[in-house]
Amino acid sequence: MDKTCVLLLLDGLGDRACKKLGQRTPLQAARTPALDRLARLGACGLYHATLMGQALPSENAHFALFGYDEPDFPGRGALEALGAGVALGPHDVAVLAHLACLEERDATLVHLDGNPPLSVGERQALQASVASFAAHGVDLNLHQTSSRFVILTLTGDVAPFFTDSDPMRAGAYLMDVTPTEGHTGDEPSRRAAAVLRAYLRWAHAELKAHPLNQRRALGGKPAVNGLVTQRAGRLRPVVPFIRRWGLRGLSISEGPLYRGMSAFLGLDHRDLPSGGDAADDIAQRLQIAREALDNYDFIHVHTKAPDEAAHTKDPRAKVRVIEALDRGIARAIPTLLDDPRVLLVVTADHSTPSEGPLIHSGEGVPLLMCGSGIRRDRVRRFDEVSVAPGALGTLRGRELLLLILNHLDRAKLVGIMDTPSDQPYWPGEYAPFTLHEEA
Repeated sequence: MDKTCVLLLLDGLGDRACKKLGQRTPLQAARTPALDRLARLGACGLYHATLMGQALPSENAHFALFGYDEPDFPGRGALEALGAGVALGPHDVAVLAHLACLEERDATLVHLDGNPPLSVGERQALQASVASFAAHGVDLNLHQTSSRFVILTLTGDVAPFFTDSDPMRAGAYLMDVTPTEGHTGDEPSRRAAAVLRAYLRWAHAELKAHPLNQRRALGGKPAVNGLVTQRAGRLRPVVPFIRRWGLRGLSISEGPLYRGMSAFLGLDHRDLPSGGDAADDIAQRLQIAREALDNYDFIHVHTKAPDEAAHTKDPRAKVRVIEALDRGIARAIPTLLDDPRVLLVVTADHSTPSEGPLIHSGEGVPLLMCGSGIRRDRVRRFDEVSVAPGALGTLRGRELLLLILNHLDRAKLVGIMDTPSDQPYWPGEYAPFTLHEEA
C-alpha cells in the first residue's frame, strides 16, 4: 500500500518566552487539545531547517525543509517573480522592492515607514510613475503585484550578488547598494549595483515630485517618496523534487512566494487565499489534502496565520490564532488519522518572536510525526519545551525529508546503486537488464 506524507506547516509557530504570557511562549499559553492529541499519538522533537540560532526567512527555511541546499537557492526575488508570472530570462536579475516614506538627511536617506497606508489606486499610481529605467546598458522594469512588494527586473549583463538597500527598521539609513563580498571585482555585479543605485536616486526624485505627495503634504501626511530593495535573485537549474526525492508533490498554500517555489521545484500547486477565519482556512486546506491522497506522495499544507499574528508583536493575538488553528485541525484531522496510508507531520518553518525587535529568530520549532509504525514517546503536549525530550530528538535540514522517506517505506539502503545517480529513495527508475548484447 502506497503511503502519503501530509506535512502541516504552521508558519512562524515557534516563539520565545513572552513577558505578557508569564514567560510562556504563545504555543505554551494556548489551549490546543487537537495538537496535544496528535503529540500523544506519535513521536515528537525539535526541528531547525539549517543551524540552531540561525534566523531564517520562510523562503530559505522552506527550501531547506524540502531537502535542498543553499547553493541551489535562486533568491526570493526570482521566486516571487516566478510566482507572480513575471517572465525571467536565464540571465535576468529580480529584486523585491516596496514603497517607503524616506527623509533626506545630510545627503543620505533615512527610512521612516516601510508600509505606509495607501489605497490600491494610490499605490499603483506611485509605482507606475517609476516603472522603467535604463542605465549602463541595463533595462530595469518595475512589475506590480497584488501585495505591497513589487518586482524589479534587471535585463542585461548583470548578476544578483549585491546588497539590499532596505534597513527594515525605522530611523535607520538606507544601505548603499554594493557588490557582496567575493564579487567586488565581478563586473556584472558591479554593473547591477550601479544601475540599482542610479534607479533608486531617480525614483526618489520622481516620487518626491509626484502630485499625490503634494496632496499628502497639504493633508499633513508624510511623503511616500522612495523605494527600498532586498533579496535579489536569478533563476538557476535545479533537480526537480520528484527526481531528488522520488515523491509526487503538491503544495496547498497562498501567495506568489509559494507559487514560485512550487514552480521552481516542480511541485503542483493549489493556491487557496485566506478567508479571514484561521480555523476554516486550515480545515479547508486539510480537506483538500485528504481528497488529493490518491494522486500525491507528499502534500504540503501551509498557513501563514501564526507568523502574521506574531508580526503584530502582540503575543495574545498569536495565542488566539493558534487556538483557532487548533479548532480547525480538530475538525479536519480525524479522516486523515483514520487512513492507514497517511504519515502526518506537523511542524513550522521558523520561529517568529511576538515580543522584541527581531523579525524571525533562530530557535528550533516543535515537530511531531504520527502514522503507522511511528514510535510513541511520552510527550503529552505540543509546544517548544514539551517536545524537546521526544523520540525524534532534534532534526536539521534535509534530515526531515530523509525521515519522511523512511516512514513512507521508501528509504534506500546506503550503498545500493539501482540507478546511475545515488538517489536517497528506493526503488529508483532504472533501465531493465536485457539478454541482447549491445551493438
